Amino acid sequence: MILALNTSTRQCSMALLHKDRTVIAEQLMYEGKGHFSALMPAVDTLLTGAEVEPGDIKCVAVATGPGSFTGLRVGLSLAKGFCHALHVPIMGISSLRALAFQLPFTEHPIAPILSSRKGEVFTGLFLWDRENSLQRKGEDDCFRINEFPSLFTETTVFVGNDYPSQGPLLKELLGTHARIAPPHCWQLKASSVGALALARFDSDDFDDPGNLIPRYFRSPDIRPNPSFPVLK
Repeated sequence: MILALNTSTRQCSMALLHKDRTVIAEQLMYEGKGHFSALMPAVDTLLTGAEVEPGDIKCVAVATGPGSFTGLRVGLSLAKGFCHALHVPIMGISSLRALAFQLPFTEHPIAPILSSRKGEVFTGLFLWDRENSLQRKGEDDCFRINEFPSLFTETTVFVGNDYPSQGPLLKELLGTHARIAPPHCWQLKASSVGALALARFDSDDFDDPGNLIPRYFRSPDIRPNPSFPVLK
């Protein structure tokens, strides 16, 4: 059994999966003031509701970004804490790959997008091959969404984390080149993170907890606090 966590997006989630990738239980938490403080109680509720003991967990999977800087740090710290306490391995999973993974059986390239700041989005490009394996077709990066017409010149399926603002804009910018995933798919689920991790489990393709870090793709917005003097 695997415990999977996603805190890279504004909607946090956690899930328990069997080794065959079936979902035992999953919980979503929408962004709100202090919602990160509710993560541990939420995990406890998840385990209790599924009648699962902590000792039943054999691995922890966590979304490593790109995404929310604070969310990634919190999620990775929580995952490493479970890994250390339960003496189980850990696996980090790309947030963009996990989001693309939620759209199987399409012959078109998939471009997952996750909100950044300053009017930008994180995106990548993936494609299902003939063996039904999700392959990366481009490097993850950060762009302004109005740059997309020059980046995507063929029919592409888009899925993101903010359908009301991203979906209609993509359709307006790209026209017939944009295939917009159904609104209910626009939510990065921890179960997708867990399913991708389980694909690596049998080959013992685990990560080193000490070297597992968030994937930011750009520098955080850190500004000097005017209330503190600048030391020279």
